[in-house]
Amino acid sequence: MDRDLNNRRVILGLSGGVDSAVAAVLLKEAGADVEALHMTNWEDEDGYCTAAEDLQDARNVCEQLRIPLHHVNFAKQYRDRVFEYFLDEYRAGRTPNPDVLCNREIKFGAFRNYAKRLGGELLATGHYARTAAVADQTVLLKAADLNKDQSYFLHAVRAEALQETVFPLGDLQKNEVRRIARERGLAVHDKKDSTGICFIGERPFREFLSTYLPANPGPIRTPDGLEVGRHHGLMYYTLGQRQGLGIGGRQDAADEPWYVVAKDIGQNVLIVAQGNTDLLLSGSLIATEPSWIGPAPSEIDSSYCCMAKIRYRQNDQLCRVETASAGKLRVDFDTPQRAAAPGQFVVFYAGDRCLGGAVIDQINKPQHARSAIMRPPIDLAGHG
Repeated sequence: MDRDLNNRRVILGLSGGVDSAVAAVLLKEAGADVEALHMTNWEDEDGYCTAAEDLQDARNVCEQLRIPLHHVNFAKQYRDRVFEYFLDEYRAGRTPNPDVLCNREIKFGAFRNYAKRLGGELLATGHYARTAAVADQTVLLKAADLNKDQSYFLHAVRAEALQETVFPLGDLQKNEVRRIARERGLAVHDKKDSTGICFIGERPFREFLSTYLPANPGPIRTPDGLEVGRHHGLMYYTLGQRQGLGIGGRQDAADEPWYVVAKDIGQNVLIVAQGNTDLLLSGSLIATEPSWIGPAPSEIDSSYCCMAKIRYRQNDQLCRVETASAGKLRVDFDTPQRAAAPGQFVVFYAGDRCLGGAVIDQINKPQHARSAIMRPPIDLAGHG
């Protein structure tokens, strides 16, 4: 933490996990006047979500550290601003990432507003990220622990919100966080990290989604049109997916794994290919709804080089970005990317600094690949 927190009122988002618990410890040790706020973002009648357990863990942490705990229900805001978007994207055959929208709309939107009502000067979370002041602007930086860095999910948070945010864990490694929790005697020191999306919990994804969207089964075909199986509904699959296809042991095919290489939404066909296929590669993509932390790079140069990720765990990839028509971005990669999925986010970096990101809208496959997956060439707004 690079700012003086002594006697400053900080409202901490306390989830009930080890990360936010250690954030509370560090804030108190820095002299901050800390109060905790636990959010309920999903009301689960089936018992799959761990909301009740997390709330109790948050209470225990606050009792031990002697800090006040507030509890607020943002379930309606979450459904309106995040979950409806999640469903709309799946209806369109895309693969959304609700965590990005949850951060922008809930954790650094509704939560931030509520924290101000509690008298908070600053808000804090247990995210692994850092901020810094550069030329009177607040910028978002990767965490010191690159294996836990969450800047990818924070790229759409507004700069003014980041300016009021403290990330106490930004300079720590995960093993240090657990060590601090253990040394302070926090019961959550060995609590398992949460994974996936809370509103789905441990239940099968297909079971969850089918309660909100009607399934529309159809054929699974190879690029040359051979039917090799049946899918349960295109919304259940994403590009590059290998597991759960129900294809295997075919006498008319090689003994190699099958991968989803395309979705033909109009014909309701899932297209698959075997092995290390280049049908999953794309050299460029078109992205929409760009969100920048600070001025858009295009204000300085309409075409610029930077690094980018098309998925959270990916290493940074060299690319060139230029503004296309109607506020869209064209992103050309130095090395073809595997399984870029519409609906996911491409996030841009300059060194450790996260510049912002955009929603992947279209992917540009090589000409032979476009023909092979039975789709017309993608319109790249005159840049093809």
